[in-house]
Amino acid sequence: MVKLAIFVSGSGTNCENLIEYFKDSESVKCALVVSNKADAYALVRAEKHGVPTAVMPKAELNDEEKMMALMKEYDIDFIVLAGFLPLVPNFLIEAYPMRIVNIHPSLLPKYGGKGMWGHHVHEAVKAAGEKESGITIHYVTPVCDGGEIIAQYKVALSPEDTADDIAGKVHVLEMKHFPHVVEEIIKR
Repeated sequence: MVKLAIFVSGSGTNCENLIEYFKDSESVKCALVVSNKADAYALVRAEKHGVPTAVMPKAELNDEEKMMALMKEYDIDFIVLAGFLPLVPNFLIEAYPMRIVNIHPSLLPKYGGKGMWGHHVHEAVKAAGEKESGITIHYVTPVCDGGEIIAQYKVALSPEDTADDIAGKVHVLEMKHFPHVVEEIIKR
């Protein structure tokens, strides 16, 4: 059984989607949800499904002893970032080589890096007049949004689409593809 930790910062729709996807799995268990924000609604979603949660503000997230103790306590094998905003500390990346993945709401390498998250991405895509957007699932490295791309899924955009419209289209892709890609990566 692969034990999964999901790292979140916000509302947690991707987090809940992963929990529901793996709830009856015989090979993957969502063992822990970690947030850097105590008020992240993702924690409520996780608790509703009986998944343990932990709040690790920036100082604790960057405390190797505390984070590694938490990962050991829940026997975590794999980490998924699902709307997690802080940079993952290098010690975690080293402890989980090629076992930390992230979902990004654009077709990397476009619209990635520092400050490019959530609505900021969709506004930049709209401002550039892009004809398509999508999601990128990639391995996490010390370079923000710079890890090897695992999968990308695209959606067509129209000139009339607002940033909110783009966000909605991208969210559909996240809900449809993220869980099965995570499962494929874990089973490799």
